[in-house]
Amino acid sequence: MAHSNQARKRIRQNQTSRLRNKTRMSMMKSRMKAALDAAGAGDKDQATALASSACQSIDKAAKHNVIHANRAARHKGQVMKAIGSM
Repeated sequence: MAHSNQARKRIRQNQTSRLRNKTRMSMMKSRMKAALDAAGAGDKDQATALASSACQSIDKAAKHNVIHANRAARHKGQVMKAIGSM
């Protein structure tokens, strides 16, 4: 257990950040999966719409330092590659 007030506050801040990051990551993964599933099913119109949403949430996660910029680029590339190969 933390002994100083500073350490206690840091624990509270970390917990808040963890929950916020968890929400953003979950949303990003869900949108990515939906876009990839639509691309796999062969529905190009729906996949394109979902890819836009997925890329937007990936960019937001990178902007808020939930994921690294290179990881964001890799994920966006995966989504676009799946749609492009339809």
